[in-house]
Amino acid sequence: MKITVIGAGNVGATCADVLAHKELVKDVILLDIKEGMAEGKALDMWQAAAIENYDTRVTGVTNDYEATAGSSVVVITSGIPRKPGMSRDDLISTNAKIVKDVTENAVKYSPDAKIIVVANPLDVMTYTACLASGKDTRSVFGMAGILDTARFKAFIATALNCSPKDVQTLLMGGHGDTMVPLPRYTTVSGIPLTDLMDKETIDAIVDRTRKGGGELVKLMGTSAWYAPGAAAAQMAESIIRDQHRTFPVCVGLKGEYGIHDIFLGVPVKLGLNGIEEIIEVELTDDEKKLLDESANAVKGVMGILDDMKFFSNKC
Repeated sequence: MKITVIGAGNVGATCADVLAHKELVKDVILLDIKEGMAEGKALDMWQAAAIENYDTRVTGVTNDYEATAGSSVVVITSGIPRKPGMSRDDLISTNAKIVKDVTENAVKYSPDAKIIVVANPLDVMTYTACLASGKDTRSVFGMAGILDTARFKAFIATALNCSPKDVQTLLMGGHGDTMVPLPRYTTVSGIPLTDLMDKETIDAIVDRTRKGGGELVKLMGTSAWYAPGAAAAQMAESIIRDQHRTFPVCVGLKGEYGIHDIFLGVPVKLGLNGIEEIIEVELTDDEKKLLDESANAVKGVMGILDDMKFFSNKC
């Protein structure tokens, strides 16, 4: 079996490295448009195999999609970050063209692959990949909820001085300020979070989670890569090993939660066939209102892509 990671930047390279350590498949292909970038990082990872004791062969290529042929999973991390003075429309236009191109090339050589999108703006780029691939919404989905949930867990673990392994939680909605953390569905080793923290502390952690990406950009001058790369690799693992794990994933909704034709983060069961099931949990009126607000925000961004008329088909 083979997994392809498109984009050898920080996120893509981290994802490929985590995949290699997990030994999910025999081959991981790392592809980039910059000459030598993917080849160099892949060679470095392969040399690390002798130290870290893994057998997965990481191979880097420059724009050689033929090398990706027969991939079971394709992870798309391609795209550029928003630059000073760049409008949201410009960012969507630029990254949509990139994601459209790489998706079409990937599907040409791996028509049966499940596609995991990491490019930003996440929700609309997942929509872009779905349109470009011609696949159904159970085979093309975005990584955001796992990352956002990981941040929520990390902040809780810090506040309680406990292991993040013991924190279970759920987060829904779009990737960004409109995400919907759900403290009511959060536990620490089965103990409800509301029994361990006061509302003021929980609200502060929820707010920090919503702004988690921005906090890292302020600290480093660039977006995160360790956690996003690991999150995408975790999704690939659940698919390759048919684990049927339950994760919050960006998926095209067809009436679930009363939401139609919008790509949004909701809990799903992820296995060999991609999204095996979309899980609908009960929400309070306030939680549903927040989810609807998030959906409307994402719908607006999706509308920007539709107005650009890159595609004539529907997803």
